[in-house]
Amino acid sequence: MGNKAYKFRIYPTAQQEVLIHKTFGCARLVYNKMLAERKEHYEKQGTQLKENTGYAKLKQEFDFLSEVDSQALAQEWVNLNKAYSNFFRGKGKVGFPKFKSKRNDRKSYRTLSTTNRLENGVLTIAKLKKVKFKQHRAIPPHYKATNNFTIIQNPQGDYYVSIVFEYDDEIKQKTIENIIGLDFSMSELYINSNGEKPEFPKPYRNGLMKLAKMQRKLSKMKKFSNNYYKQRRKIAKYHEYISNSRKDFLHKQSRQIANVNDCVVVESLNMKDMSRALNFGKSVHDNGWGMFVTFLDYKLKEQGKVLIKIDKWFPSSKTCSSCKTINKELTLSDRTYICNCGCIMDRDINAAINIKNEGLRLLNTA
Repeated sequence: MGNKAYKFRIYPTAQQEVLIHKTFGCARLVYNKMLAERKEHYEKQGTQLKENTGYAKLKQEFDFLSEVDSQALAQEWVNLNKAYSNFFRGKGKVGFPKFKSKRNDRKSYRTLSTTNRLENGVLTIAKLKKVKFKQHRAIPPHYKATNNFTIIQNPQGDYYVSIVFEYDDEIKQKTIENIIGLDFSMSELYINSNGEKPEFPKPYRNGLMKLAKMQRKLSKMKKFSNNYYKQRRKIAKYHEYISNSRKDFLHKQSRQIANVNDCVVVESLNMKDMSRALNFGKSVHDNGWGMFVTFLDYKLKEQGKVLIKIDKWFPSSKTCSSCKTINKELTLSDRTYICNCGCIMDRDINAAINIKNEGLRLLNTA
């Protein structure tokens, strides 16, 4: 049994839009009130508040909460508990829960109502009833829609619904015959162990000039005026275009690799730390390497194939792929790997071959 989410564009009526925004506001109110209660209890008592007693009182205090989906409000209590547990379990890696702001450009709420369903091309959402939507892709007939719906409004004002589907597929593990290693590259996204590299479009880098011009125009406008909000929507739309361009390229590349190879080996890199340490923030984040690995992982699993992540401290760049000698004096500026054994090749191709060989070793050990 597995789960998979599909995201569709929805077109609510004016009346439905009003109800959606009411639900956004009520869900935010419930979350903030419960978070404030927890913080106040901790400051006074010095202990964690295990349960929020104020959730039942809120409905009595605010009559308008009964106008929206009750499941969406109950889900905020679940979200707050999850945020708290992540904070205390993360040991400093996850920040303390923050209050939600109505000025946040991206709004969403999640509902698990039993009235949520997608049947015969008709979408029904709790309280909203039937909503017009665009089904841009076919859903496999053995996929069953659950009542887990998330309503989203993006920064440019468009509405979407994310629906979780259940499926019961028996995935047969394939015999590993074709294996390939991928080495991260800031300029081309990756270089594989065969010496091939894609032509990465660099959507953010190529859009910087236009973005800067749009941001300058926004800075000269009167804050919170009609033109100010219009310009903000234009900037948000262009940011979404950049994001969609990147996702489109990553999906196509990951699909191409997953269809051809039975096993893919990559390094488990921390992109956030890498961008900070090397001062390559824009280049690192523009590539979307983490997103690419995520896409690659689920596409391989769907076909019974394997993704292997080797340790990030494995010296793939400094090791000779021919004689296994480690060159500790190799620097980042050295783009050609030269070894005393006579091996001379591109640094990234050499690293990709080492990544592939390490993956084979781990595979044989397992």
